Amino acid sequence: MADPHAPASPDAHGAPGETHASTAAEHGSGGGLPQFEFQHWFGQIVYLVFLFLVLYLLVDKIFAPRMRKVFDARAETIGGAIEEARRVQAEAQNQADAAHGELAEARTAARRNAGAAKARVADDIAKRTAAREAELADRVAEAEGRIGKMRDAAMAQVGTVADDTTKAIVEKLTGKTATAAELTAAKGAA
Repeated sequence: MADPHAPASPDAHGAPGETHASTAAEHGSGGGLPQFEFQHWFGQIVYLVFLFLVLYLLVDKIFAPRMRKVFDARAETIGGAIEEARRVQAEAQNQADAAHGELAEARTAARRNAGAAKARVADDIAKRTAAREAELADRVAEAEGRIGKMRDAAMAQVGTVADDTTKAIVEKLTGKTATAAELTAAKGAA
């Protein structure tokens, strides 16, 4: 028995590198790759068609339906999410429109209330002003009456003062006291 670790002996088939070449020569091959030899092509083609059919059936019957289910579920989820987003957006828009309407109504009501309050205040002020003016007119009329009475009283006093002054002047100038008839005659001449 030959030692498997011993170097190949050159005497049986020649040099050690020639072993493959001699084996290829014994089998009738030209020493290239067997895939490129025409005698093996039919088997390779049959094997290739068989593998293709097996892979096609696996993809068609197992993998593609699973992928279709995943894609359909994904599309359904996305479509549902988009539809839900549109619904929520429409609801939010409706709420915003309602809020704008309520705000406009509130502004209109506030303006109406402010106008009514302003009118009430203006009416109240006009009534108070008219009452004050009437009260002041009464006071003015009363004061004018008192002033007229005081003026008349003062005018009556002016005649007496004038008579007294005239008496004092006549007495000083003439040394005699003037009588009431003389004073009346002097007033009439003046």
